[in-house]
Amino acid sequence: MTHSDRLKEQILRTSGVNPLKCMRCGKCSATCPSYDEMEYHPHQFVYMVETGDIEPLMKSESLYKCLTCFACVDRCPRSVEPAKLVEAVRLAVIREKGGNRLHTDDIPAKLDDDMPQQALVSALRKYSK
Repeated sequence: MTHSDRLKEQILRTSGVNPLKCMRCGKCSATCPSYDEMEYHPHQFVYMVETGDIEPLMKSESLYKCLTCFACVDRCPRSVEPAKLVEAVRLAVIREKGGNRLHTDDIPAKLDDDMPQQALVSALRKYSK
């Protein structure tokens, strides 16, 4: 079993998503509020995980552009749940690199008066596992 196969298996197990259900309609990407910021869009994440092309996803900034708002999940007619795949790939990156993207010591420098507290909690949950 290759490294890519192991990664794919880990991501599918972690996410609980069956990418084979995707019919590539693109509704998930059409509803994504981060679409313009992402190199790979939700429907592409699903297809790339399905085909085992995970390395480019792991190197992409798209992982961190996903808001985890689950708009793609709500919009999918086949209940594929692309956001869960993004989360699983993000977790695989953290596990492989052995570190978090956001450290608690970095937070004070990122604070401003307009930032809601929910954003901080969400960022900590998203970028540290």
